[in-house]
Amino acid sequence: MKVLKFGGTSVGSSKNINNVISILENYGKDDSIACVVSAVGGITDKLLLAGKQAQNKDRDFVKTFQFIKDKHLSIIKELNPDNNSAILEYAEERHNSLKNLLEGIFLINELSPKTSDKLVSYGERLSSFIIAGTMKNRGLSADRKNSQELVITNSNYTKAEVDYSITNQNIKSYFETATQNITILPGFVASSKTGEQTTLGRGGSDFTAAIIAAALNVDQLEIWTDVSGMFTTNPKMVKQAYPIDKISYQEAMELSHFGAKVLYPPTVQPVLSLGIPIHIKNTLEPEAVGTIISNEEIKSSSPVKGISNINNIALLTLEGTGMVGIPGFSKRLFETLLQEKINVIMITQASSEHSICLGIENKDADKAKEAIDVVFENEIALGKIEPIIIESDLSIIALVGDNMKNHQGISGKMFSSLGKNNINIRAIAQGASEKNITAVINEKDVKKALNTLHEQFFEAKTKQLNVFITGVGNVGERLVEQIKQQKKYLKENLKINLRVAGLSNSRTMIFDETGLNLKDWKMQLANGEQASLQGFFENAKALNLRNSIFVDVTANKDIAELYPQYLRESIAIVACNKIACSSELNNYKELKRLSLKYNAPFLFETNVGAGLPVIDTLSNLIASGDKVNSIQAVLSGSLNFVFNNFTNETKFYDIVKQAGVEGYTEPDPRIDLSGVDVARKILILARESGVEMNLEDIENTSFLSEAGLKSDTVDDFYKTLIADEAHYQSLYASAKANNCQLKYVAKFNDGKASVGLQEIPEGHPFYNLEGSDNIVMFYTERYPKQPMIIKGAGAGADVTASGLFADIIRLGND
Repeated sequence: MKVLKFGGTSVGSSKNINNVISILENYGKDDSIACVVSAVGGITDKLLLAGKQAQNKDRDFVKTFQFIKDKHLSIIKELNPDNNSAILEYAEERHNSLKNLLEGIFLINELSPKTSDKLVSYGERLSSFIIAGTMKNRGLSADRKNSQELVITNSNYTKAEVDYSITNQNIKSYFETATQNITILPGFVASSKTGEQTTLGRGGSDFTAAIIAAALNVDQLEIWTDVSGMFTTNPKMVKQAYPIDKISYQEAMELSHFGAKVLYPPTVQPVLSLGIPIHIKNTLEPEAVGTIISNEEIKSSSPVKGISNINNIALLTLEGTGMVGIPGFSKRLFETLLQEKINVIMITQASSEHSICLGIENKDADKAKEAIDVVFENEIALGKIEPIIIESDLSIIALVGDNMKNHQGISGKMFSSLGKNNINIRAIAQGASEKNITAVINEKDVKKALNTLHEQFFEAKTKQLNVFITGVGNVGERLVEQIKQQKKYLKENLKINLRVAGLSNSRTMIFDETGLNLKDWKMQLANGEQASLQGFFENAKALNLRNSIFVDVTANKDIAELYPQYLRESIAIVACNKIACSSELNNYKELKRLSLKYNAPFLFETNVGAGLPVIDTLSNLIASGDKVNSIQAVLSGSLNFVFNNFTNETKFYDIVKQAGVEGYTEPDPRIDLSGVDVARKILILARESGVEMNLEDIENTSFLSEAGLKSDTVDDFYKTLIADEAHYQSLYASAKANNCQLKYVAKFNDGKASVGLQEIPEGHPFYNLEGSDNIVMFYTERYPKQPMIIKGAGAGADVTASGLFADIIRLGND
């Protein structure tokens, strides 16, 4: 004998019912089958809705009833297009009876628990008759047995308790004499000892199947649903979730208690006591392995078996100094909730006895507060305790696994990974058995939390990064292309799953929480929504993805001013924009503080030297205890390009224009040629060396003409370059006469910094600096005479993009 149960989705349509019949026909070839079925998917909810409408004198109950009737009739005709009269006659009789019941509820304006049980029983009674009748019409050896004649309960309506002595005898007696191969039974429904209709409460169809399986002591109970077993976590929220092959009863019950809807814990009790395994299978994919739940000792490489969650939770906190050392507070608190029939989902109490936290359903929060405040009215008036505190819109997440107790550091990994993603934990509970670790978080963070924990405990050490890039001009475009090119390599070799979740230019922006398709990102962006700096941040915040990174590929002051908002949401920042790090000292220090407080890395390697590891090298020197004495550097690739190509045979204007075309200068070349850009870079290096300094503290000796310095627009500036050619030629002539090269040099020494054009003599490390290269020389206590030198390309779209990319990868390796 085999016992199978099919849920509401499995019998939710004629197509799915045909799948069920095929499965039963196949099983029936080799064995006798007891098949328990739920109501057609959604019908139980519609029955309850119709009852509530009728109770409230809402004539819409007629429309709801008609929907229920039409749904059943449609399925009957689709399953039995020819020979359907017997099934239709039964359905018509049941529907007429249902309509009369609803009319009665409407007339008396009352829906008692007893009447409610009668009302909802129509779902299973109809579905079981339709399925059994269809199988008979197809010549199969099948019959229907009403579970109400077998399962006997007390009169605790809506959640009746089973009388197993009578029920087990009824089931054994019936199946000993049954001659059909396949018996279809309605789940959920039962009868009291006095013959009244009752129901078994939530999960009742599973319960019916378990009762029958236990009474017949079968080898295995199969529960067929719309998923391929119990998953490591909710597959609707975590795409990487996968079915668990084998799991213990205790683990399955823990996961089910904390929201896994495949199984309802009380339903397994009849089979658990007999050690009968439960096999969860998928009606839509009958060949899938599914999940086996049993007492078998299961060896697993991971101590965590699954992650589950419950939404719509409220946290009640009772606290006060008057509770300390005084017995009876907990007893009074729980008795109050018992009287109000409020279920407590989670409990945690501080060892100081100063507070007790309870997790309950949101819908019960106000009722609980009102009742508790009344019970403790005297203590509240005397100031011994505070009025009950309610926090709503919360969720419980739980790690579950029998073997967690044998592994150290599970809770540490759990809480650190949540903390890194700005997921605030409101309460924690862990039982002495250590089978689960429970935390209360904001409901809005559930998806991110489940993905974060699943990545930590179940994925092959692959870290997912979600990148939001603003500024996809010259450098930004190269960055996106580099990401597209290297995406596969990163996943296979560095175990980094890099997704671009948002892109923006000055006109439009696009987002996709699953990652944009980078094959046609330009077309997508062209058709995106209107761009907004604040809107881009709000979208990144609302998506609430784990390991989010904001990449600023602009020179925009307004964007830099948004950095604190990103950091406060624990969104890491990677920036080539130098404005933030060269802004007023207190702002720079605040960004550093926020980065530490919210565990949101702030990386800006490309602020100095594009793709060169200048800041990283300096940080390593400082971290290892070295001290910077002085810095000498050529930090502008654009200015180096300009003066390496400017001669008495060229025009200064033409060289500056060429530098812009090749991407070496900012769109406004005055930023580069005025020395402001270099001043910002040496300021950043000075600050990273530990010196407190502002931009105005840096001496900037400009080589531009007076007219160039005073120009109001970019066009006006270019005109001054033409007009003042003689001025620039004189600079070149002086250097040539002295057998020198012109280099724009940044210096830092004894707490002072300066930038300016210098004539560099032959033999100096700067003399032969070619193209757009940068060079930085660090003189430190460890390198007092021979400096540490970093040299290489310091400008250009590709190298700057690669520097940004390197910072992103660094975050993936943290």
